[in-house]
Amino acid sequence: MRFATTCSGASAASSLRARLLASGLSLSLIAAPALSVLAPQAALARGAPDSFADLAARLLPSVVNISSTETVTDDSQDDDDDPTDQGAPGAGPGDKDPSPQTPGQQAPGLKTPGGKGGGKSDGPTPAFPPGSPFEKFFHDFMNKHGGGKGGAVPGGPATPGRKMQSLGSGFIIDGSGLVVTNNHVIKGADTITVTLQDNTVLKAKLLGHDDKTDLALLKVDAGHPLPAVVFGDSDKSRVGDWVLAIGNPFGLSGTVTAGIVSSRGRSLDSGPYDDFIQTDAPINRGNSGGPLFDMDGGVIGINTAIYSPSGGSIGIGFSIPSNEARTVIDQLRQFGKAKRGWIGVRIQDVTQDIADSLGLKTAKGALVAGLEPNGPAAKAGLKTGDVIQQVGGKDVDGRTLPRVVGETPVGQTVPLGIWRDGKSQTLQVAIRDFPEDQPKPAAPTAPTKQSGPAPVDMADIGMKLATLDDVLRQKYQLGDSQKGVVVTDIIEPGPAFDRGIKVGDVIVEVQQSEVSTPAEIQARIAEARKQKRPSVVMLVQSGDGMRWVPLPVQATAPQATPKGRHGPGNHD
Repeated sequence: MRFATTCSGASAASSLRARLLASGLSLSLIAAPALSVLAPQAALARGAPDSFADLAARLLPSVVNISSTETVTDDSQDDDDDPTDQGAPGAGPGDKDPSPQTPGQQAPGLKTPGGKGGGKSDGPTPAFPPGSPFEKFFHDFMNKHGGGKGGAVPGGPATPGRKMQSLGSGFIIDGSGLVVTNNHVIKGADTITVTLQDNTVLKAKLLGHDDKTDLALLKVDAGHPLPAVVFGDSDKSRVGDWVLAIGNPFGLSGTVTAGIVSSRGRSLDSGPYDDFIQTDAPINRGNSGGPLFDMDGGVIGINTAIYSPSGGSIGIGFSIPSNEARTVIDQLRQFGKAKRGWIGVRIQDVTQDIADSLGLKTAKGALVAGLEPNGPAAKAGLKTGDVIQQVGGKDVDGRTLPRVVGETPVGQTVPLGIWRDGKSQTLQVAIRDFPEDQPKPAAPTAPTKQSGPAPVDMADIGMKLATLDDVLRQKYQLGDSQKGVVVTDIIEPGPAFDRGIKVGDVIVEVQQSEVSTPAEIQARIAEARKQKRPSVVMLVQSGDGMRWVPLPVQATAPQATPKGRHGPGNHD
C-alpha cells in the first residue's frame, strides 16, 4: 500500500427490508417492528440527505482549479522527483520537538493528490485498453496539461530546461480574491494561474506558504467580488458525519464527491503537526488543496493526501482540519509566513515502562529529553526528565504537544502542567517564535587508542560503565563539556542491549538525577529496588540525540556472556 497526495457520494442503502424478508415472517408481522426501527432513523435524515445537489450548486462557484508551471532544473529534479516526497514536514528519527522541522519524506504509500506533469507526476498515467475512448481522453488531456509542446511525457523523466505543470484545486475564502491551496501544488512554481468555474483564467500571486502544514495562500484580481466560502469548525465534526469534496481530479473541474468522516486525529508521520481528518469521499490526483465541506457548507478540511496502492482513490483520504489551517492561513495573510509557538524542548513519548519508573499511574504526557539553553522552557524552570502533561490547560502527549505549542500565540504566557519528583507542579512559560537559525553541534575530535578509567561491570543491567575523563572523551568523540557515565561494553543478551543502548553512549541521568560515576548509577538502582520499582529510567545521549530509556532492574544479575559488542574506537 502507498500513500499519495491528491494534486494532479455514496448513499447508504438499508438492509433492513432484506433481513426482514429473509426471516420468512408475514407482512402483517413485520409491519410494527419496521415502524419502531425506522422511526429513529428519520431523526438522522439531516445526516443522510436524499441529494447533495443544492449544496453543491451553492459551493461550486467558490472552488477553483490551480495550475502552476515550473522550469525544470537539475536541482528541482533532485528535490521533487522522489515519489515519496510530498514537501510536508518530516519528523526526524530521533526526538520530537514542538518546533518546526525540516522537510522530510512521507510515509511509504502516502501520495499528495496533486502532481506535476512529467517527472513530477504522482504516479503512472492510468492504464486503459489500447484504442479505448478513455485512453484517447487522457492522452489528449495530458498533452494539453504538461505533456505535448514543451512538456514532459507524463510519468517519464523531466528534461532540465523544460516546463512542468502542476494541477490542483483550491477555494476562495475572501471576495477580494484570496485562494487557499496546498503548498505542494505550487511549490517551486514560476507562474501560477487560477481558473474559476466560469472558465475565467486569472494569474495568481503567492502571498505566503508553509511547508510544515503544506498550506499556501494565493491572491487573484478578478476586477469584481468573487463568491467565497467560510471555514467551519472542524472540532465539531464527528466520525460518521457526511462530507462533500469538490475539486479538480485529473483536470476534471468541478467534480463533486461525497462520503463520511472516517476517523479523526490521524498521523501520517509526515511531521510534528499531523492531525488529519480521514474521509472515504473519493479523492484523486488533482484534488490537492480542494475543500472538504460539512453539510452546512463550511470548509472543515483541505484535501491533502490519499492512501493508495496505485495512486487512485480507494476510499482513504486525508484532510488538514480547518481549525489548524485557519490559524496558518491568517498568519500567511498577515506576515507571509507561519509564526509558530516554541518553548525549546526535545521530547519523547511516555511508555508504560517509563511511567512505572517515574511513579505515574498512566502512560500520558511528553517526557523532556533535552532543553534549548536560554529557551523559554529552560527560563521557566523546566528540567530534563520532567513530564509535560498540560499546556495552557490542554492535555498533551508526545504527539500532540508540538501542535498545541505551535498553535499558541507567540508572546503569550501559559501554564505548563508537569510531573516532577513524584508530584504534579505548574510552571509559567512564555511562548516565543521559533528561531530560524539553530546552532550546529561542533565537529567531534578524532579518536585515539588510549585507555581510560577501569570500567565497572554492571551485569544486572547488561553493560560496563566508566567515569568520563579526557581519554574517554577523545576515544568516544565526546565534547569537553560532556557530563555523565560512558558505556564501554554491552552484554548480549541483556536489558541494555534489548533497549538499543550502544558502546559510546553516555548515561547523563538516572531517575531524573544527574550521574557522574558508575557508583551513583548503582545507588539509584538500589533505591529503585527498595521502592519496588520494576524499572529505572535513564537519560541516554547517543551522538547528538538524547532519549529516555527504561531499564528493568533485577535483584540478581542475569546469566549473560559479554560478547565484545564494541563501538567505534573501542579496541579492547
